[in-house]
Amino acid sequence: MRSTRRRERARVVDAADLGVVSRASLRAHGISAADVRAEVRADRWTTHGLQTVALHTRPLGQEELQWRAVWETGADVAALDGVTALLAAGMKGYCDDRIHLSVVHSHTVKRLPGVRVHKITRRHDRELEPHGIPRVRPAVAAIRAAHWADSDRQAALLLVLPTQQGLVRASDLLETARTIRGRRRRAFVGGVVKDIALGAQSLGELDFARLCRARGLPAPDRQVVCRGPKGRIYLDVRWRCGVVVEIDGIQHTWGLAPVLDALRQNGVTLSRDTVLRIPNIGLRLHENAFMDQVAQALQQRGALR
Repeated sequence: MRSTRRRERARVVDAADLGVVSRASLRAHGISAADVRAEVRADRWTTHGLQTVALHTRPLGQEELQWRAVWETGADVAALDGVTALLAAGMKGYCDDRIHLSVVHSHTVKRLPGVRVHKITRRHDRELEPHGIPRVRPAVAAIRAAHWADSDRQAALLLVLPTQQGLVRASDLLETARTIRGRRRRAFVGGVVKDIALGAQSLGELDFARLCRARGLPAPDRQVVCRGPKGRIYLDVRWRCGVVVEIDGIQHTWGLAPVLDALRQNGVTLSRDTVLRIPNIGLRLHENAFMDQVAQALQQRGALR
């Protein structure tokens, strides 16, 4: 096949405007292994593994590396998953140089540099996105990313970020967590997902009064109503000595909620109460540190001997 015609056909295969194609796609369009070798010898194309052909000679970009990871691992069995699928879906504010893939545990795959392959029990119904590079949907990716994370803090971040950025609905996250259980930190992931999906209602799950009893702190009053400059203010927790604890769900970081929270906190502070704010996820990650602050506030107010 003439060189010009080869390249024209290759560009047809490259429908997603990527610079890489699979050998299977090239074969389906009449471009043989001999044709590929000819282009490589002419220093117009390069090969990256057994299945991946670049229609250029420059280093591969991130999306091209993701396609290569899928093709070299197995186009019919591998999919972007975890944090890589979240980044492919548009998540911002997070970086992971590794490419995370999932494959069903019964498949044997080879290892690739820079690629982390996670074995899963099975693919769930409608788990994969219908178009583009094979990848799982954001809700599935977030739950698996949390289970595969290196720490609880990282796990919580990978659940919060895609929800805050509108890539996944909190209700979908809650439903998916019931289906995809994972092997690590089940209780932690389930608790954080409830914090995200249920907001302030998850306070009962955290049982702040129980945490106080465990530290030997006096029991607080809950859901206290007081009067502010613009009417009644509802406080999560208050001691009569004037210490207030506000436990914030994830919704307190969205939209205008921080503005309204600031107005409310300022109003309570001006009444000379001491106000501590604790994200409910923060209690899961740094329980001792936050409870130390509560104890210090109570001591300063004379509520502890």
